[in-house]
Amino acid sequence: MSDDSHTMLFVTFDDPAAALAAFAEAKELPGARQAAVLRRSAQGLLDTPESWVRGAGTPTVATGIVGGLLGLFGGPIGVLLGWTAGTVLGGAAEWRQFQDGAEGLLVYSKDLAEGHAMLIVELHERHREPADELAARHGGSLLRRPAEEVAAEVRAAERAADQATEQAARAAEEGHPAPAERGEQ
Repeated sequence: MSDDSHTMLFVTFDDPAAALAAFAEAKELPGARQAAVLRRSAQGLLDTPESWVRGAGTPTVATGIVGGLLGLFGGPIGVLLGWTAGTVLGGAAEWRQFQDGAEGLLVYSKDLAEGHAMLIVELHERHREPADELAARHGGSLLRRPAEEVAAEVRAAERAADQATEQAARAAEEGHPAPAERGEQ
């Protein structure tokens, strides 16, 4: 592969410790933008022990600085208020980005077996070898998907969840059980 492609890597591991070791290296893959480890306990509980986003915090700091500079026109109190407002706006933008990423992780966690872990990496990939070698070195099974397809699946799952929530709310308003409570899916 010589062209740069926006890719999602899903690497599953029988051993959660191997996923954590691979995570540490995944952050250094060429073109890596973000990574997370999902772990499902023997009891079926899902956990995200590690996550990373390249440049996290940058929007919050940048908007805080811009707000502070704009606040110079209002004197010392203006700087304080501008910095605070800018930081809050930047933090809100990062929080929304985090929520979108978390929803995507949940979509792909449904097939994760109990006691196993999954490393998910978003990257702009020019060559497959570094990721292939990382998965092999840590005993993982690698699935590579175009990021656009993954994003479309996440959006479809979000729409389905929104529709189910709306149905349940309408049913509750009407005093009828929701489809799931009637045994329907």
